Amino acid sequence: MKPESLLPLPEAAFHILMALAGEDRHGYAIIQEVAARTGGALKLSAATLYRSIQRMLEQGLIVETRERPAPEDDDERRRYYRITPFGATVARAEARRLTQLIKLARASGFVPGGA
Repeated sequence: MKPESLLPLPEAAFHILMALAGEDRHGYAIIQEVAARTGGALKLSAATLYRSIQRMLEQGLIVETRERPAPEDDDERRRYYRITPFGATVARAEARRLTQLIKLARASGFVPGGA
C-alpha cells in the first residue's frame, strides 16, 4: 500500500501518530499527550481514540506491543501501541501535504506571511 493512498489522514489519526512518535503509549496516555500537544484544543474521546486505533492497526500504521516501559509500576490491563515504520512514513507524507496546503493558503492571503 502506498502512503499517499491513506491521505488525507483523519485529524485524530495524525495526532495519534505524532503522540506515538517519541515513545510507546497506552490509550489514556495518548489522550493526554494529544491534549498537551494541542494546548487542550483537541481532546480525543475514548470512543474516537479506540475507533481510530482499530483502523490504524488494520492499516499497519501502529502495532500493539507487549513491552512495558516500567512493568513493575504498570497495570497489566493496559495495551500499549507503537508507531510502525510505515506509520511514520504516512505521518511524514501527511505533514508534507499539510505544508503544501499552508503554502497555498499563504499565497492566497489566508495565512499571514505573504506569497
